[in-house]
Amino acid sequence: MGWIVDLATAKTAPIPEGARSALLMRHGTMTLRYYQPRGTDPQTPHDQDEIYIVAAGRGTVVSGPSDAKLDRKPFGTGDAIFVPAGHVHRFLDFTDDFGVWVVFWGPKGGEAPQS
Repeated sequence: MGWIVDLATAKTAPIPEGARSALLMRHGTMTLRYYQPRGTDPQTPHDQDEIYIVAAGRGTVVSGPSDAKLDRKPFGTGDAIFVPAGHVHRFLDFTDDFGVWVVFWGPKGGEAPQS
């Protein structure tokens, strides 16, 4: 792991058994991963805050505090998507080339919102 990684390397990085994304960088509580689901997105809520940056593709993302309270938004290449720790979220109806950079950071349970 270094301090710079290109998209071609991210797309071909090995995904450890039991994981859904490739770990590309780590520093303190921050990790950078590359996630490229195929067919469906089986994600479950994460214990840290996260930002997705869409590297390729388009589709729809759903996110909310529970399955009963999900917002639905379209996304495309270049978009950034924030998901607070613990929120239900997944990508739907995404194109075959879909892939995202994922940045996780902060304490388990996420950071407190600023007022």
